Amino acid sequence: MPYVDVGKENSTSIHLYYEDHGTGQPVVLIHGYPLSSASWEKQVPALLQAGHRVIAYDRRGFGKSSQPTSGYNYNTFAEDLHKLVTHLKLTDFALVGFSMGGGEVARYIGRYGSKDVSKAVIISGVPPFLLKTADNPEGVDGSVFEGIEKAVSADRYAFFTAFFKDFYNTDVYLGKRVSEQAVQASWNVAASASGTASLACVPTWYEDFRGDVAQIDVPTLVIQGDSDRIVPFSASGQRTAKLVSGAELVVIKDGPHNIAWTHADEVNTALLNFLAKPAAIGQASAPKRKAVA
Repeated sequence: MPYVDVGKENSTSIHLYYEDHGTGQPVVLIHGYPLSSASWEKQVPALLQAGHRVIAYDRRGFGKSSQPTSGYNYNTFAEDLHKLVTHLKLTDFALVGFSMGGGEVARYIGRYGSKDVSKAVIISGVPPFLLKTADNPEGVDGSVFEGIEKAVSADRYAFFTAFFKDFYNTDVYLGKRVSEQAVQASWNVAASASGTASLACVPTWYEDFRGDVAQIDVPTLVIQGDSDRIVPFSASGQRTAKLVSGAELVVIKDGPHNIAWTHADEVNTALLNFLAKPAAIGQASAPKRKAVA
């Protein structure tokens, strides 16, 4: 299986598992919490059929990647992504992030610039800033995140069961757009993740990405459901689309958090149409920003 070495914890190397399929313009897929790259199951075939090279990887602590007890912050996540991109010698690639993966898209461009990035896509993402503060009144009260941390710490398996009900809006879509087996499969992936990562990632959800989002200077697509119970649309996608100059916004009516599964056809259509557009369309083209030394 393909891995890239991204660091060490004491005497043990930290490896990220990735898959690299197809040819054509590269698209890098970044999964959400608490899943793995396998969660892109409904997008990978569509992207390959459209002629893209598709790279999907597991975030540290999740899926088939190493499970260290350190590095669960967005600077490290972005560095891990940069090491993968460098290892594969990617140029002219699109970054597509779901949920937590939207944070990697923003932080990667914020830290490393957009020299080799062609486009950015954020699906149900955590940017720009989820925490309610004096200068961010649209955010979510900090007590909500504290409650999640306590629940994960007490019994993460029970937490995952409750979490996936809102992840898929199972009271609305179970047996229609998502099966019991698909929800169980998600739970199985979550249960196999690192216990450390499962808890340590929760505070990263309210990272302040406003400075990173302001530096996105490539064509950008934001997709989110307006019934997202995990990441409120009004505090995330709606604001991100306004903050990125020329960004396109696609709102999936009645869509839950994981629209990539429940509304895959709509998501795939929006994604493929956006990727197929010439780079200058969809956003005013600014000079590509290089990484800051």
